[in-house]
Amino acid sequence: MATLEIRDLHVSVDTENGPKEILRGVDLTIAGGQTHAIMGPNGSGKSTLAYSIAGHPKYNVTSGTVTLDGEDVLDMKVDERARAGLFLAMQYPVEVPGVTVSNFLRTAKTAIDGEAPKLRTWVKDVNKALSDLDMDADFGNRNVNEGFSGGEKKRHEIVQLELLDPKIAILDETDSGLDIDALKIVSTGVNRFAEKGDKGVLLITHYTRILRYIHPDFVHVFVDGRVAEEGGPELAEELEANGYERFLKTGAKA
Repeated sequence: MATLEIRDLHVSVDTENGPKEILRGVDLTIAGGQTHAIMGPNGSGKSTLAYSIAGHPKYNVTSGTVTLDGEDVLDMKVDERARAGLFLAMQYPVEVPGVTVSNFLRTAKTAIDGEAPKLRTWVKDVNKALSDLDMDADFGNRNVNEGFSGGEKKRHEIVQLELLDPKIAILDETDSGLDIDALKIVSTGVNRFAEKGDKGVLLITHYTRILRYIHPDFVHVFVDGRVAEEGGPELAEELEANGYERFLKTGAKA
């Protein structure tokens, strides 16, 4: 099974006043068959962690390591990370005018697998993935994220997850902007992926409501660019009841 290991990761961004450190020594291991939830207040570095793993050029890794099954992720280009088995569902999916969903999905699948999927089975797979996310087959003819509602954008991300079938899925605030019905549909899709047994999930969220439907094995509280505390689902229940005040007072552990 796949294993994503993050060790003493430090990441900065360039500002008008020089480099600003965002991640200050993150240690995290996500193995196949595990679902991890990262929770924390705004500005704590949760999304920075997701985008740094994916290879966004805005984020500069100054020290530390990220490996997937022992391979150096930080030495890979963005497309190489995807082919290695990493997947990022973005908090704010971007519009791609002029590119239909069906063309986008087939192009992505071809790039990941190194060969084009067989058309007959691929159409069936796409239609099933769309149906599972309560989306009509005609959705494939629309341009990627153009004019999509917030719920449609997030469901489309999970369609990609199901079809591309990565080793490790990083979901950056997939619950944001979702009403309760869309939240349940998206959560069911994530659970379907996780239940394959050899997949790892890193779920980043502000709120515990998605954890009513996706049950993490581990919960990590993120404060000031570090993991301040780790635990099981009970830690999320504490956050629901008391918020982040205790962790903001004590700060992240060294």
